[in-house]
Amino acid sequence: MRLENKIAIITGAAGGMGAAGALLFAREGAKVAVVDITEERAQPTVDAIHAAGGEAIAIGGDITKTDDVKRIVARTVAELGVPNVLFNNAGVDLENKAKTIDVDEDVFDRVMEINTKGPWLMMKYVVPHMIEAGGGSIINTASTGAFIPVSSAAYSASKAAVVMLSKVAANELGVHGIRVNTLNPGATTTPMAEHQRQEMLNRGIPAETLDAAMAGMSVLGRFGTPEQVAQMALFLASDDSSNATGADFFVDGGLRNIGATYGMK
Repeated sequence: MRLENKIAIITGAAGGMGAAGALLFAREGAKVAVVDITEERAQPTVDAIHAAGGEAIAIGGDITKTDDVKRIVARTVAELGVPNVLFNNAGVDLENKAKTIDVDEDVFDRVMEINTKGPWLMMKYVVPHMIEAGGGSIINTASTGAFIPVSSAAYSASKAAVVMLSKVAANELGVHGIRVNTLNPGATTTPMAEHQRQEMLNRGIPAETLDAAMAGMSVLGRFGTPEQVAQMALFLASDDSSNATGADFFVDGGLRNIGATYGMK
């Protein structure tokens, strides 16, 4: 029970890495606020947690809207307690692999808003409660795309911004016993990854060629799973990582180490 007596908020928890994290955190003893764009989307994750004997609530809200974020935090405090873990996992890739100069302005803005503003806004309203609680752990999902050009312009830029946002926050919040780290997945079998794969299939790339190329980008020769990413999130949420802050943790099968070899563009 590595998260016993901890209260966690996880955004983007209807599926993929967020859902895997919510299930694992609950199994390890945390009470979990499962957040997604609507309560209906979040509820199946909560139902799975309840079925396994855990405690969780479903909260719908847009993490780019101040009023929604305030409500998410207020409900968590009222129904579960003061949060001491925040897993900012929600994110999008809406560019359909368009080149930098071909991305629509509204798409660029929306990706930056969800991927960068959202984590900032969640921290803005969660941190005062963490200070009240005497400390906590913030995990911001970035990406290997923040370090090597494996994705589209807005997505990569937004995730690179999350990395530096996290380092600044870690520098400021350490005095309060609050740790801030980034979690950087590589190619992982999530709904977002499947959407990206379908985009490339639609462009005429044969499935066999695409899957072989993607697997080959990893030193381990395979995709990661949401559960593997969740295990790293568990480490960062728990006291096992009590001396880690302002750091970047990778779950990418070695992808970042061979980016130059593959000439990723």
